[in-house]
Amino acid sequence: MDYQHIGIAVLWTFLYGYIIVGAIDFGAGFFMLFAKITKQDHIINELVSRYLNPVWEVTNVFLVFFFVGIVGFFPDTAYYFGSTLLIPASVALILLSIRGAFYAFETYGKDTKFAWVFLYGMTGLLIPASFSTVLSISEGGFIEETKEGVILNWFELLMSPYAWAVVFLSIVSVLFISSGFLTYYAHKAQDTNAYELMRRWFLIWAGPMIIICQFVFLSLRQHNPEHFHEATAHYWWLFGLSILFFIGAVALILMRRYHGVAFLMIMIQFALAFFGYGISKLPYILYPYIDLNHAVVNDSMALALVIVFIAGLLLLVPSLLLLLRLFIFDADYVSGKRR
Repeated sequence: MDYQHIGIAVLWTFLYGYIIVGAIDFGAGFFMLFAKITKQDHIINELVSRYLNPVWEVTNVFLVFFFVGIVGFFPDTAYYFGSTLLIPASVALILLSIRGAFYAFETYGKDTKFAWVFLYGMTGLLIPASFSTVLSISEGGFIEETKEGVILNWFELLMSPYAWAVVFLSIVSVLFISSGFLTYYAHKAQDTNAYELMRRWFLIWAGPMIIICQFVFLSLRQHNPEHFHEATAHYWWLFGLSILFFIGAVALILMRRYHGVAFLMIMIQFALAFFGYGISKLPYILYPYIDLNHAVVNDSMALALVIVFIAGLLLLVPSLLLLLRLFIFDADYVSGKRR
């Protein structure tokens, strides 16, 4: 395996980490908003706050590593994605700033206003939707390279069934992952009311989760037949295993058993699907402009980046696990006896 394949594997792992940790955060915000609107906020607010307080500051570290790394390894991404993603990326940064402001008011303010909770909840859906445009654009067909530079065809993007399928997949995935984790967390905290509420939301979003995945595959076949054929012909088993882990997670939650194992199955489900999607797309990062084999930096720089980002991964993951052990999964902290 050469440097570019090692590099993209490490970066894809960072992005996967952000998807899982970020999804829990984003979904929790929406559930807080929905619970407040339906007068159920007294049931889950304490539970969500206990999770968010230690974790929210490290969530975006995964994302920063990925974007710095992708530009470092493959400089062409800055040229092609830089101008075309100016609007979506700016929107995402504004939304992330709003979430940061909410955390500040939640932590240091005496009272949380509904307007802040509304912004916090809605940004939890809008941020993954805005980021999902990157995956849509990377499939090709939306970028035109002219003498003046790279142009994003907004009309094609907005009219694309595949682009909208990916947007809805990002939103449903956030709600599915978050409700799965919070179900487990509420069970561990022995908070019966929060557990029943989160378990019901998890089962509600399980159906849309599997349906929207089928829509993504069907629309991908129409939008990028080459990628669809590669995924279904050579990596179908990864997606098949992903479905099996999905069924296993839903079955365990239905039976009210092994909630930690159920969430682990959710993580494996998304890992299989996410890495299956990424592997089947190679060697292209952006159809047809950025080829993994030709867009990488020189070997010495690539080696240095590989070492740095593997070291970063080996530092970040244990640090996150330690944080979870000290706070999130500590018996006294989970039950609310220690803050």
